[in-house]
Amino acid sequence: MKNFLSKYFLLSASAAFLLLSFTSCVKKIKFLTSSVVPAALGYVTIKKDKNKNYVIKIKIEELAEVKKLEPSKNRYIVWMETEELMVKNMGQIISDTRCISSKLKAEFETVTAFKPTKIFITAEDDAEIQYPGTQFILETNRF
Repeated sequence: MKNFLSKYFLLSASAAFLLLSFTSCVKKIKFLTSSVVPAALGYVTIKKDKNKNYVIKIKIEELAEVKKLEPSKNRYIVWMETEELMVKNMGQIISDTRCISSKLKAEFETVTAFKPTKIFITAEDDAEIQYPGTQFILETNRF
């Protein structure tokens, strides 16, 4: 009986260690409450892949259609701030039925070689914009 309990304890401890080691590699950061779209909720997960790039995934709920903002815009743009305080346009969340569901949910995923320190989303007219405008929709604290 003692041998069985020792094996059971060792197996349980090993399983817990493996689970923690896999989940500790993923950072999950919540977006702050938005003053522009207060109902919007979401989070960012960041993890390093086997090539030492950063995989960034965003999930958002209750994100209003970008055309319904005041002033209205054409798209949501995802931005990343790096350790060197550079700001990079990571891509767009297209605001139509293809990418934002009727339940106002949206997802975004990208890979970058730069280490992110902050993620934010703005409403813009041009997808190729190089610097963010002033209409901040969601943002994280620095991490």
